[in-house]
Amino acid sequence: MPRTKPFTIHHRDYDDWFLRHAAIYQSELLAVRAQLPWCGLGLEIGVGTGRFAAPLGIQVGIDPAREMLDYAAKRSISVVQGIGEELPFLNNSFDYALCVTTLCFVDDATTMLSEINRVLKPDGELVLGFIDRTSKLGQYYLTHQTENVYYRDATFYSGDEVELLLHDAGFTNLVWVQTLSKSLDETSEIESLRIGRGQGAFVVVKANHLKI
Repeated sequence: MPRTKPFTIHHRDYDDWFLRHAAIYQSELLAVRAQLPWCGLGLEIGVGTGRFAAPLGIQVGIDPAREMLDYAAKRSISVVQGIGEELPFLNNSFDYALCVTTLCFVDDATTMLSEINRVLKPDGELVLGFIDRTSKLGQYYLTHQTENVYYRDATFYSGDEVELLLHDAGFTNLVWVQTLSKSLDETSEIESLRIGRGQGAFVVVKANHLKI
């Protein structure tokens, strides 16, 4: 079952989080922007309230929580209610796809990645952002998981685990960047991104699948 209840109930607080933590949000946006293609038709899986899709120019978003989609629609995103494991789009529909902190909330990450492959055009790209389980922030979330209304039922992944998931789903040519080397409370300024993974809590990987 989609883990939508916290986002359905606390949608206003969720959307306001990005204002309360502006430096963190802008740091994440910069890291994602660096990996996204500059043109083409894009899809965000787990679009939420559109806080990433809207400023990044992604035209289409899907999410299981209708309350979240209402925000995204007001931010001029074409929204569809649904889940990542069953994308309601034709094969080869999109030039690129984005998932930001969505992987930890889906029931079947492998199926979602397979579905993304299906709806991407030949040589289309996937950009995946996630909290690294092995980072200080990831460990903090794990330690306090039962106290966090959003992450209570989340499944966190390490960079190595995400790499394996992508390879098993047929994605290749992985490119990694990272940001957020400090705790949430210590992050008061926008942080530059760095190449690779293993030091920053927020990791963004770009991958493609060359279809035959």
